[in-house]
Amino acid sequence: MRSWLRNHFFTRIKEREERERLAFFENGSKLLEKLIVSCNGKPIPVRSFSAQQLCLATNNYNNHCGIRWCKGSLEGRVVFVRQFPNSKILTDCVINDLAISAKMCAHSNVLKPIGCCLNTPCPILVYEFAANGILSDRIYASRVTQRYHDQSMAWASRLKIGRQIAHAISYLHTGFSRPVIHMGIHMDSILLDEHDVPKLSNFLASRLIPEGETDVETNGNVWYSRFKTPEIKATGKATEKTDVYYFGNLLLELLTGEDSYNINRLTIDKKSSLIDYMHNRAEGYCINKIVDPTILAVEGGANLELQLQAVLQLALTCTEEDP
Repeated sequence: MRSWLRNHFFTRIKEREERERLAFFENGSKLLEKLIVSCNGKPIPVRSFSAQQLCLATNNYNNHCGIRWCKGSLEGRVVFVRQFPNSKILTDCVINDLAISAKMCAHSNVLKPIGCCLNTPCPILVYEFAANGILSDRIYASRVTQRYHDQSMAWASRLKIGRQIAHAISYLHTGFSRPVIHMGIHMDSILLDEHDVPKLSNFLASRLIPEGETDVETNGNVWYSRFKTPEIKATGKATEKTDVYYFGNLLLELLTGEDSYNINRLTIDKKSSLIDYMHNRAEGYCINKIVDPTILAVEGGANLELQLQAVLQLALTCTEEDP
C-alpha cells in the first residue's frame, strides 16, 4: 500500500510538471510572437516567475485590491499580481495585455509590467504596485461613500488625471509605426500611485492597426460588448476615434461622479446612457445640476465654472455620433 501511494504521489508530481512545461512552451511562444509583432523586435525585459513564487508572494491570493488585482511582495518589492480564469480566449487576451503594456512601459502614465508566470494554462501577470488603488473607487459616488467616508477627489486632481490619460492615449496612437487602440478606457482600467499619478492598464482587448490600414476588425471582442462606440456598432471596426469616444465617457464620469453602468444621482431612463443624457441636457442646462456635488462643496468661483464647462464641451465633442 505504501509503495502504491508513493508511486501515485510521484506520478502526480510528474504529470503536474509536464503540464507546467507544456503551458510554459505554448504561452512562451505566443508571448514571443506578440512581442516581436508589437515591439518591432526590440528586446523587452520580462521576468519569469513560478506559480509557487506568486502564490507565496500574495499569501495564496488573499490580498485583493479590486477585480483580479492582488497585492503581493516579491524580493522585497510590493507588486500587483493578476490571476485570470483558465480559458483559451482569456489566455490570448492576457498575453496581448503583457505584450502591449511592455511596448508602452516607457510612458509614465502606463502601469509597468515586471514579469509573468507562463507555467499555468492562463499566464499570471506581475505589475508595479499602485498604492492608491483603482480610480473608480475615488470617483464613483457609491464607492466613495462606502470606502472613503465621502472624501471625494478634488476637481484639480480629476482634471490632472484626465490630462495625463489623454497624453497616454495620444502616445498609444502616435508613438509607434502602427497605432495601438486601447479598446477599453474606463475608470477600472486606471490605477493611481501614491501621488495619485494615473497609470493606464488593461490592454487585454487592445489592437494594432495593420500596416497600410486605417481601422481594425473588432471580431465581437467580449471585453467591450457592454459599451460599443457608434462606429463599432455600425461597421464592427475600430479606429483611434474609438478610444476618443471612450475618453469622452471617462471625462463625463470625472465630471458627474457617476458610473456609466450604474447611475445613481442623475435621473436617467434605463434604456438611455450617461452619454445620451448629457447630449440631451447639456445645452442650456445649469452646469451645477450636472457636476458631482462634492466638487462644488469645496470649490467654487467663475474660474471653476469655466473649467467645468470647457471639460463638458470637450467630453461632448469626443462622444459625438460621427467619429
